[in-house]
Amino acid sequence: MSKKSGNRIVIEDCMGVKDSENVLILTDDKKQDIGMSLYNEAKNLCKEAVLMVMEPRKVSGEEPPEVVAEAMKNFDVIICPTSTSITHTNAKINAIKAGARLASMPGITKEMFEKGAITADYGEVEALTLKFTELLTKAKTAKIIKDGHTLQMSLENRKGVPSTGIYRNPGEAGNLPSGEAYIAPVEDSANGSMIIDGSMVGVGLLKSPLYVELKDGKLVKLEGEDSDKLQILFDNDNNSTIGELGIGTNPAARLTGVILEDEKIYGTVHIAFGTNVSFGGINKANCHLDGIIIEPTLYLDDQLVMENGKVLI
Repeated sequence: MSKKSGNRIVIEDCMGVKDSENVLILTDDKKQDIGMSLYNEAKNLCKEAVLMVMEPRKVSGEEPPEVVAEAMKNFDVIICPTSTSITHTNAKINAIKAGARLASMPGITKEMFEKGAITADYGEVEALTLKFTELLTKAKTAKIIKDGHTLQMSLENRKGVPSTGIYRNPGEAGNLPSGEAYIAPVEDSANGSMIIDGSMVGVGLLKSPLYVELKDGKLVKLEGEDSDKLQILFDNDNNSTIGELGIGTNPAARLTGVILEDEKIYGTVHIAFGTNVSFGGINKANCHLDGIIIEPTLYLDDQLVMENGKVLI
């Protein structure tokens, strides 16, 4: 039996596309080749496939063109291989409200269809993701510890969100490849300092760690090589606000410099600054920039759930 292609895994296994459904492949100039290959696969499996190509957005979290956002409301399934992320946009929120199920693939590479996170046992990924999601929902506080730095935040009255990689029901959405549980922390609650040492949106793989310091939920200090590439975080208060705490749950994910895969690495934690309105927060910014913390220690309330990158649940 021939091995199933990555395109087929995405459309058939992860999205569960049916022959009665309409599928939109939304891509941009930089990822058009990948968009076309997904389109060619989709049109063999669904009622109608449509390929839309837009200019790349300048940063992750920037809205797509209005005409695209309107079109998104009219499809059963939307798959988005793009150079920047549309995950945290109003266009995505409105599409899933209209009943679409959506897979966001920001920064996806051809190599990712052959190895790494997309090849995981998604049953295993789903089970661990749902466990962490439940813990995030129950927890009132989170504390990350790394190399003598501590960052604490409130999760009170916020719900954890699972990104399992399986989106087969109307209104379900997340990344592909996937494997993370995440939450919008209370926006003014994060205090302390942290080292980001894996990768960072806007930079890629980090040659040396970035140092971040937060006060009352806002980034007040950012130091390290390539920190000059992240000045958008200081353009306004919303951009500098803590937007996300995430936990990677995919054992097949690798550190590549592409956040789509990096934030899914088993035994890592990531934090993001900027927009979080699409998953239970109240901060709408011009960006959503994630940074990966390798081998952290993580407490949810008083429960030690990860120690130096070792998962303890």
